[in-house]
Amino acid sequence: MATDRAKNLIKAVLKPQHDLLPNFSNDLLQGPLFDYLSDDIATQNELAKHPQFAHLPHYQNILKIKNIESHPLENLTANISVATVTLFCAQHITPLSSVSVSGDVNYFVGHWYSRTFPIKQKFPIRVEKAGTPANQRILLMPTPLALANALRFLSIDAVQKANSGHPGMPMGMADIAEVLWNHFLRHHPKNPRWINRDRFVLSNGHGCMLLYALLHLSGYDLSIEDIKQFRQLHSKTPGHPEFGDTPGVETTTGPLGQGLANAVGMAIAEKHLAAEFNRDGFPIIDHDTYTFVGDGCLMEGISHEVCSLAGALELGKLIAFYDDNGISIDGPVNAWFRDNTPMRFHAYGWHVIADVDGHDSQAIDRAIQEARAVKNKPSLICCKTVIGWGSPKFAGTAHTHGAALGEPEVAAARVQLQWPYPPFVIPEDIYAEWNACQRGTIWEHEWTDLFSAYQKAYPELAAELQRRCSPQLPAQWASQADAFLRQMNQKKESIATRKASKLCLDYYASILPELMGGSADLTESNCTWWDKATAFSAHCPEGRYIHYGVREFGMSAIMNGLSLHGGIIPYGGTFLTFSDYARNAIRLAALMRIKTIFIYSHDSIGLGEDGPTHQPIEHLPSLRLIPLLSVWRPCDNAETAVAWRSALETQGPTCLLLSRQNLPQQERDEKTLADIARGGYIVRDATDGSPDAIIMASGSEVALAIAAAQQLHEEHISVRVVSMPSANTFLAQDKEYQHLVLPDAITARVAVEAAASGYWYRFVGTQGVVLGIDRFGASAPAKDVYQECGLTVDHVIAAVRQTQPSFVSE
Repeated sequence: MATDRAKNLIKAVLKPQHDLLPNFSNDLLQGPLFDYLSDDIATQNELAKHPQFAHLPHYQNILKIKNIESHPLENLTANISVATVTLFCAQHITPLSSVSVSGDVNYFVGHWYSRTFPIKQKFPIRVEKAGTPANQRILLMPTPLALANALRFLSIDAVQKANSGHPGMPMGMADIAEVLWNHFLRHHPKNPRWINRDRFVLSNGHGCMLLYALLHLSGYDLSIEDIKQFRQLHSKTPGHPEFGDTPGVETTTGPLGQGLANAVGMAIAEKHLAAEFNRDGFPIIDHDTYTFVGDGCLMEGISHEVCSLAGALELGKLIAFYDDNGISIDGPVNAWFRDNTPMRFHAYGWHVIADVDGHDSQAIDRAIQEARAVKNKPSLICCKTVIGWGSPKFAGTAHTHGAALGEPEVAAARVQLQWPYPPFVIPEDIYAEWNACQRGTIWEHEWTDLFSAYQKAYPELAAELQRRCSPQLPAQWASQADAFLRQMNQKKESIATRKASKLCLDYYASILPELMGGSADLTESNCTWWDKATAFSAHCPEGRYIHYGVREFGMSAIMNGLSLHGGIIPYGGTFLTFSDYARNAIRLAALMRIKTIFIYSHDSIGLGEDGPTHQPIEHLPSLRLIPLLSVWRPCDNAETAVAWRSALETQGPTCLLLSRQNLPQQERDEKTLADIARGGYIVRDATDGSPDAIIMASGSEVALAIAAAQQLHEEHISVRVVSMPSANTFLAQDKEYQHLVLPDAITARVAVEAAASGYWYRFVGTQGVVLGIDRFGASAPAKDVYQECGLTVDHVIAAVRQTQPSFVSE
């Protein structure tokens, strides 16, 4: 009787897949199978090696129920909790419906490279009744391996269809992603901007199909058609993750290491906002930041910069997963990357979990639980993985890193991983297990209920958090900024624009609590510390000023993470010449259109004695070439105030280039003062408004232009001086205004700027002259360096005369 029930049970499980088994034989249900219905593990392993059993795909289940006589099939639903089910090479049988219960389940997962290990866990079981007991079935929910394989094959198929991409990392990290996203990550696919969601950053962004597959399966607004359009024009699945293009993508990654830095910034933001807004019983800001990193991320120097700082700041809610597969594009990395990564991160002050099998779901689960339990250190989980896991031919090789597998190998991987479904087809039970919409709704509703109580208890704090996360500037911002501008315009003393910037910070930081500053070890030189500022640290997370140390690149990418998190407007300072260190982070800020403010003091040869190593030449025009980046180089107090206001109001990154040397305050009326915001304006005009020539300048050279115009006026040459603090802002104005400032009829034009000259020819035209610096500077007092480089009032006058023969004095 017991044998008959067992036969019926197993036959019912195998029957739905009968047509998929070319070597299926009813003989399998005879002696060999039931000869091995034993509790002995060695015997069970022997069964797994049986020739007929070896033909079964991994998604088949062979079940043995102990004491089946006492648990007739009709009563299995009620008694399953005391039954033990042993699965060989188990994955899933499509669940049709019915009751869900859990029982202790031992199952064996057969790895493609013939390594078998037992796992014991609670495993969901569905029992369906259909007619007679012989037709009843026990249906098992998808296993972790089946769920991970859905990620693998979406990635494999999308890369293959595009014939472009990186399948190896998604195949290798799928098991890690499955555990994290299905068991730990708190997010809401229907509201990707929920403020208290966990953040997930794919720093090794070349493996972006893993992220797109996660988003699609979890229920984000990313359809299977979007997956099929991977790497195609205007698709929601570009070749690397791009913030703003794909729902659920937290940051743009691809340039390796920067995603890790962004994650550090997000973790800083969480720690700061929690300190600022949380109250007893109200953990309003309480979430984790997870990031995947690869060998390339850890080779990049930025990883050292930001991970060293993260350890010092004790960012306990930051957890990084290191994909230790030993392979990069050029091949095995041990020839050029032999770091003891666990020891390296121990030295940073991180909690390190080494040697985790990245294909063992239970080991991954344990590692994450351990990391989450550590509250005073960031954690690094070092996962040993096989790149291209599941590819019979290419697994573990560089071939899978950056190229499609090819149709033959895709087919071979399907056989190897026992995935019988056509490209882009995912079984409904796997979709159901992945879908996080219901969980996300519950999580956000729980948080919303908490926030509602918080609003009643702390209405002002709640309103402030909502404003900052919206994001909106305060209601009185415009009138306050107008009043401050007038105040700054009335200051007549000559000061450096870096010091004018500090005056702006003293005021703006007092009315904008979201402003969070810092410097790369040049606080006093950059003038980035405002009155009443306090430093952010491990034990003072409410501080709003970050001492980044000598880490320009790391600082800039961390600021991007702060901005991306929300609730914070970050700024950070260094010397302009060191913007080279940070350039790729500046570029990504522009690509993402995020509000990050980069302060660069010592903006020209005017810094003097430090010499050509510190004197920027090509830096200003090169920054102007970055699309969507706003660049301001103010000439005095008023322009500095306007530049800061623009940076705070613009949805996009801004560079503020500030002088070391003192600059005179220019005279302006109300109209001229208002025109500063247009990026280029007439700061001094011909008496009759009909100039003979135009001199354009920015920053410290505006004073030279005005002095030259005054002397030329005495020679009866009428000159208009145009201050151009932000050329990109001027070029964004309507053509009518541009032509008003720079009439086409006036071809006698001179541009003067202490930087490389090439950018200005678009303004001066073919008959104009540019006075710039197309050489390196020199170590000497600023006045002498200006003379040496040909930037004096006399040189400007000579250039104006050069534009028209009639200007040459007799």
